[in-house]
Amino acid sequence: MDIGTIVALVIVVALAVLVVSIYNRLVTLKNRYQNAFSQIEVQLKRRYDLIPNLVETAKAYMAHEKDTLTAVIEARNEAAAMLKGAAADPASGGAIQSLAGAESALQGALSRLNFVMEDYPDLKANENMMQLTEELSSTENRVAFSRQAFNDAVTSYNTYRQTFPPVLFASMFGHTTDASLLEFEDSAAIQAAPKVTF
Repeated sequence: MDIGTIVALVIVVALAVLVVSIYNRLVTLKNRYQNAFSQIEVQLKRRYDLIPNLVETAKAYMAHEKDTLTAVIEARNEAAAMLKGAAADPASGGAIQSLAGAESALQGALSRLNFVMEDYPDLKANENMMQLTEELSSTENRVAFSRQAFNDAVTSYNTYRQTFPPVLFASMFGHTTDASLLEFEDSAAIQAAPKVTF
């Protein structure tokens, strides 16, 4: 074998190793963001299971606030339906955006419920209500952490997929589009500093 053949073989082997490593890295990053979405799914399901209990506990105290309670349950059901769609295909940008919209609507309905609950001191003092509210608050924190982990995993995947040389091979390996971040419609309001006046 002459030196030219050896150099050609080394180049072919090096390219093959590079292509295989790009493929493996794309698959690894995709699996990470899909797993991160699964963690969001677990926390959102937990939240959806808590909401009916919260509403049932509040019903006895807030009989004339039926519209608020109904809005919470309807928003919860819509969000649960959107979660099923997003869980079926976490790579679908449309499904992720639909979930984000439904979650924003649910958050708004829960905010209205919390506002109405302030008018009922007996309800706020109810042991079941306090426990459910604490569970829901804890779950909200878990959702936030899970969403952050998901968005970090999506960002890592998208960044790697868009860099050179992976961008040359990503489409050939079935990674044709970027994954979508899970951003809620009120993210601008959440990030804005609160205004305190005296």
